Amino acid sequence: MLRHSGTPTVHKHTVCRSTGRLWWVSLQINTGDTTLLCHRCFSVAAFLSVTVFLMAVLLRRGLFVALHRTLAQGSNSVYHPALPAALLGACRTKKTWPVSFPQEELKKRLTPTQYHVTQERGTESAFTGGFTHHKDEGTYTCVVCGALLFSSNTKFDSGSGWPSFFDLVKEESVTVSDDFSYGMHRVEITCSQCGAHLGHLFDDGPRPTGKRYCVNSASLGFQPNGAPSSTSSSAAEDGAASSSASNGKTEL
Repeated sequence: MLRHSGTPTVHKHTVCRSTGRLWWVSLQINTGDTTLLCHRCFSVAAFLSVTVFLMAVLLRRGLFVALHRTLAQGSNSVYHPALPAALLGACRTKKTWPVSFPQEELKKRLTPTQYHVTQERGTESAFTGGFTHHKDEGTYTCVVCGALLFSSNTKFDSGSGWPSFFDLVKEESVTVSDDFSYGMHRVEITCSQCGAHLGHLFDDGPRPTGKRYCVNSASLGFQPNGAPSSTSSSAAEDGAASSSASNGKTEL
């Protein structure tokens, strides 16, 4: 509060600028400062400053946590931390995908929603995807390269608004990686063959795996049981095409 520059000091009464009370202080000679705060007011001011600072920090953190949970989960979901990607499999970079397609080809072959979701890591709106309530028996494939991903036997209603599965056709069907978008940590799942974005993996699924693969309908194709493996049903095309892009940031 007082500067110590080696200047001689003098003890005198001065006036607290806050309360107007006289108090005893050591003042530097020739400073002319007679309106300093007393120790009590200075302590109160310091305490209030620290309190306001801490409240601002806590408020900011509270809003961040609330936003995190809102974005991380759908309105009908219960929040569970994502499993660390390192425990779920090796991560790849896009340069190492076994199958690749020219972007111009994909823009012609895929619908705008399919392209946005698979190539630009987009998200369709909850409960709008064609496969959300799809109950036919068969196999769900990658809409980009046709790789087998999920069986209808592992599909379940998670209430999240997106197709959900508790297991893969085979362990190497998808690749997992850490996703820190929107200020949160999630585990992204992509097709291990072409790198198409599928959705995210959570650890709140049913037994026996306890996993929930939360997938965009626009990322999926569908092969009914008994159909040739090289073709997909028209339901896959219609379902993926009916998916709409989300304006908000959601669980996927």
